[in-house]
Amino acid sequence: MKLLRKILIPFVPLYYSATWVRNMLYDLGIKSSKSYAIPVICVGNLSVGGTGKTPMIEYLIRLLHNDYKLATLSRGYKRKSKGFVLASTSTKASEIGDEPYQFFRKFKNIQVSVDTDRCHGIEKLLEQQSSPNIILLDDAFQHRKVNAGLNILLTPFDDLFVNDMVLPTGNLREPKSGAERADIIVVTKCPTDITSSQKQEIKGSLKLLKHQNVFFSSVIYSSLLVNNVDEYLLTDLKGKHFTLVTGIANPKPLTMFLKSKQLDFEHLQFNDHHEFSEKDIQLLKTKKLVVTTEKDFVRLESNFEQANNLYYLPIEVEIDYAKEFNKCITDFISGF
Repeated sequence: MKLLRKILIPFVPLYYSATWVRNMLYDLGIKSSKSYAIPVICVGNLSVGGTGKTPMIEYLIRLLHNDYKLATLSRGYKRKSKGFVLASTSTKASEIGDEPYQFFRKFKNIQVSVDTDRCHGIEKLLEQQSSPNIILLDDAFQHRKVNAGLNILLTPFDDLFVNDMVLPTGNLREPKSGAERADIIVVTKCPTDITSSQKQEIKGSLKLLKHQNVFFSSVIYSSLLVNNVDEYLLTDLKGKHFTLVTGIANPKPLTMFLKSKQLDFEHLQFNDHHEFSEKDIQLLKTKKLVVTTEKDFVRLESNFEQANNLYYLPIEVEIDYAKEFNKCITDFISGF
């Protein structure tokens, strides 16, 4: 793949130009963006791959759901449905996608919806009898038909967008200048022992504008493995062999965490959003204990009737200077 990407480097200027011109048309008002009368918060990134959007959306849900009528709107990647779908008790993961389904099963007092056309999706949400008063847009930084009131841009600690280039050789969906649209930049997946000097160095490399705030976040892993009926202490895995199954963009932080606990496991690694085949399922059913991510669990659980050998390891985001970050969010909302 690395060789192929090097071969494709002549196409980088073409991709760069196309995305730059598109952004310029929006910046100049030649292509129009639509604003809404309620707070719309967009969480996104410049790069393809896992930057931590799902945990960040969940952080915002936890912050806001007790005080507001909240809705999430995602594309619903790889779902087997079309158009606007509002999740209900009869909805399956395949109909809305694994990440939105994860929101739906975890948070009972919010609306979870999907639509590739974010403008249409927002309008359908606002038509609901119990319409939301805040909408969280998941992975919509490049969806410029919507003028989100607050843009949160995520970039991983070990893969900052400033060190990358656009597709097809790099991983950026648009030029680095797109970061200028962000109100908040969050450096995600930081080591828990990140130093002040490292933060200052990163801040300098980001070349922040006056209106931008930057925060640093880390992934915090639970001490429990869970499924729908049971819990399992992570420490109880010491001395036992298990199978780790991942279908996420970057499983390295998870594998490093488990190795740091001196745990013994084999790793079955699949592509991001992998659709598990019957052959995959049958293989996993032969394993004594399967540990996976929550995103993968919501796609696998229906194939395990009792789920007695299938668990996932929950994660949450911890933000440095969380009070200041939360204030940025609540100040934006109070402006409406």
